Amino acid sequence: MDLKLKLEQLHQRVVGLKDQINTEEATKNAFVMPFIQILGYDIFNPTEVIPEHICDIGTKKGEKVDYVIRKNNEPILIFECKHWKESADAHNSQLHRYYHVSKARFGVLTNGTVYNFYADLEKPNIMDEKPFLTIDIEDLKDNAIKILESFTKNEYSLENILDSAEGLKYIKAIRKEFEKEIENPSDELVKLLVNRFFDKPLTASRMTTFKEYAKKALTLSINESISDRLKSALNINEKAKPESDGKAQPVTESSDSKIITTDEELEAFQIVKAILREKIGAERIAPRDTQSYFGILLDDNNRKPLCRLHFNTANKYFETFANGKDAGEKKQLYSLDEIYSFRNQLHQTLENYQ
Repeated sequence: MDLKLKLEQLHQRVVGLKDQINTEEATKNAFVMPFIQILGYDIFNPTEVIPEHICDIGTKKGEKVDYVIRKNNEPILIFECKHWKESADAHNSQLHRYYHVSKARFGVLTNGTVYNFYADLEKPNIMDEKPFLTIDIEDLKDNAIKILESFTKNEYSLENILDSAEGLKYIKAIRKEFEKEIENPSDELVKLLVNRFFDKPLTASRMTTFKEYAKKALTLSINESISDRLKSALNINEKAKPESDGKAQPVTESSDSKIITTDEELEAFQIVKAILREKIGAERIAPRDTQSYFGILLDDNNRKPLCRLHFNTANKYFETFANGKDAGEKKQLYSLDEIYSFRNQLHQTLENYQ
């Protein structure tokens, strides 16, 4: 089975069970061990997956790391686990100590939902302060899953991981700095940009004004780029599948230009997608814009509507199908945040198609 699909199934398990998981030990049994198993390691073989492995540190005896993963009788991964309610970033000093004596090249700190992977890229045998890879079960990224494949039992390659780990680490750091600049542009960035077109001195008051302009410009540019990509994807989807499963489309468009996908529709689609991802993978949630409404379908099947957005009139309506695909119910929306209140109806609609 595909690694991403297995991780999405684990996500569904996490969502369904975590409110009942009250201890660190239960977190390990319910979430972490299945994750290790997904990587292909035999959790029932104590020579391959060693629980409570002793890592004596100097005069401190009996120190134990939660799991050590071995391949060809050599330790390759150590896992330090916390309760799912704790942050996966808060305890790396403990993992740091275990890493030093374990002889493994990679350490994982996890709370069962977030898995932070560490290496010794900066100083040999000393674990880096920052992870080079993060796997968030509740927010899976394709590029991260691709790297995770190198940690599976069948694909494990120390050289391949190390080759990509340094790049991943610095890409992550650069991205974090970029996100900071978007949120609060620095004087250095504002000067760099403004000096290219503004030939007057940047006084303190002008700097304050241009910082606000820069923030708005960066945010607008990114939002428009995302919107353009989504609209392009929607148009391609509409052209590629004019008919679905032998049933006519809700409306017939003589020209794609008649369909206008708004930013509000795209934002609402992302909200619905986030709600449904609690139960199914993102690839099964398909948008379908028409002249009359913006539809969201299961498996891109027109006979399986999940909901419809009626945003083309003065009043906006959200249509659900919890009582059947031919029994849609419209409710007026006063804000997009109200879509979250339809979580149960969306999940019920999904169950109706199972």
